[in-house]
Amino acid sequence: MITSSVFSGKRYAILGLARSGMATLEALSASGAELLAWDNQEDLRNAVADRAVIADPMESDLAGFDGVVVSPGVPLNRHPIVAKAASDGVPIIGDMELFAQARGGLPPHRIVGITGTNGKSTTTALIHHILQSAALPTQMGGNIGLPIMSQNPLPAGGIYVLELSSYQIDLMQSLDCDVAMLLNITPDHLDRYDGFDAYAAAKARLFDMMSPDHVAIFAGKDEKSQLALREIRAEGRVRHIVDSSLSVLAGQESWPSLQGPHNLENARAAVAAVEALGIDEAQWRPALESFRGLDHRMERTAEADGVLFVNDSKATNPASSGPALGAYPRIHWILGGLPKSDNLAECEPFFGNVVQAYTIGEAGPLFDELLRPVMPVESCEMMLTAVQRAAANARPGDTILLSPACASFDQFKDFEARGECFRCAVKSVIEKQQIGTAVGDNAA
Repeated sequence: MITSSVFSGKRYAILGLARSGMATLEALSASGAELLAWDNQEDLRNAVADRAVIADPMESDLAGFDGVVVSPGVPLNRHPIVAKAASDGVPIIGDMELFAQARGGLPPHRIVGITGTNGKSTTTALIHHILQSAALPTQMGGNIGLPIMSQNPLPAGGIYVLELSSYQIDLMQSLDCDVAMLLNITPDHLDRYDGFDAYAAAKARLFDMMSPDHVAIFAGKDEKSQLALREIRAEGRVRHIVDSSLSVLAGQESWPSLQGPHNLENARAAVAAVEALGIDEAQWRPALESFRGLDHRMERTAEADGVLFVNDSKATNPASSGPALGAYPRIHWILGGLPKSDNLAECEPFFGNVVQAYTIGEAGPLFDELLRPVMPVESCEMMLTAVQRAAANARPGDTILLSPACASFDQFKDFEARGECFRCAVKSVIEKQQIGTAVGDNAA
């Protein structure tokens, strides 16, 4: 784990003992900090009773504490801990800010920070893969993989590649990225912010923490990303600025896990980042070809009888699903879930690639109404039904694509569970097809 003498003797309250909270507690305890901790689950409280005072921060005197550490899932716009911490004069921080404060005691290293509405995980994993391919010591963290405080420090010359959500940036004051990247900004998580402008400003705060000689990369052509780019240029504080949306990158047909216009954007941004770190084309180009992508993000799940099944369950909004529809010429599109908007505007440019749509979940009736005027639609409600009907209609060369354009919480605990349900449905359908083929062959 990451420990630091900078925390020794300091006092922190930790609210929430899930993965990042538990990792934070263990790192701070090992660093000699005094801790107060709380979680609604009694078993988690009991697990740390030997290392922390167990008490609810909302009912404790926090005056003199050095920070209240909360998880990114705590809604700062409505949770009472915000007013409580302000009243007691204590900053609210997250584990990424603690990592930033610990950096001075770590071996010399660099950080790539990636934020944006869509594509963060893929781009983070791709940069990490390129660095690994170049034999550089590297770790992923932040909003992906293991909590950063639970990971062992990299040796000198190492590179931390951090996916950073707006929620995490809200809890940071001093993370100075050697390469800071904004992929895109589209409306999302607006329940946590006072409108779209406030959400966009939260993303752009990543650049406020940068040293002037570090590199800022802007990948999106959307209005908010380009506005952030113009503002940082006008400010003149950061000297090295790259607009990767203007770059040309050939060879996408050779990158099986990076198909679609959104993945070309991700690849351009990743290349800009690794080139800023000194990686040349002879190193990054083979890595683009060998990259195998992430689970539930344009994941090639199976292929049977010439039909490709693709799991894009991580596409939780229309802006993420739209480019996925641009990746294949004939698509049977499974979509639906808990809607984040009342339209599919970002998907409309790619409707010509959709042979038929299959709606599931709470958004089913809404999407039926939106799509029936422009394409055939089947109301399926459940995942297995959608996969069965799509498989029955697909022909060789077609793609059955789960790209829901919705959150998962109407039917599933998270997008991973939704993607796993798709995988199981695909397996079931293919097995039945194979049994049917075998029976037919035997009868013949």
